[in-house]
Amino acid sequence: MPDGKQVILARMKTGRSGTVVRIEGGRGLVNRLSALGVRPGRRITKVGSMFMRGPVTIQLGSAQVAVGFGMANKIIVELD
Repeated sequence: MPDGKQVILARMKTGRSGTVVRIEGGRGLVNRLSALGVRPGRRITKVGSMFMRGPVTIQLGSAQVAVGFGMANKIIVELD
């Protein structure tokens, strides 16, 4: 479970930035997120999310990526 400065991406506030610490999922999820550019050590910013379990949009460098709510619940981010 995340500690004080770490938060699950789905619960992160819009506009906050941080560094991906780990992905709590199987090999398939880790590979899929890695293909999108989401991997431990990568800096991300939460751009927005839909109400009630919708996709979460994040900024990775100059690209924006949307991940599902279930995936966002498995990405642990250390806040800046």
